[in-house]
Amino acid sequence: MFKTLLRTKTYETVSPKEAKKRLEENPDLLLLDVRTPEEYREIRIPGSRLIPLNELEQGIKKTVPDKSREILVYCLSGARAAAACRRLSAMGYTRVGNMGGIRSWPYQTVSGR
Repeated sequence: MFKTLLRTKTYETVSPKEAKKRLEENPDLLLLDVRTPEEYREIRIPGSRLIPLNELEQGIKKTVPDKSREILVYCLSGARAAAACRRLSAMGYTRVGNMGGIRSWPYQTVSGR
């Protein structure tokens, strides 16, 4: 007899309003953008750090050795952010939040280098 294992979501979904509040309250929080460098230059949330999804495993180890540090992840629409959150959780990061896509971010953004 086979047991069915249910995969539970090991990260939280965070609204833009809640994300903004956490960013204001916690200067150590990492705001992680997992889009491409081109997308990042076009538009991003101030203070965010770029680690493209295809470089996440190596990049996050160098950037965030402390697996208990709070990380909020975003991309363009939310799909890559969800994938990144699953990967981060699988790597042992314990305080991971998916804030979806920059398209739903109603606050300040910047562009350029």
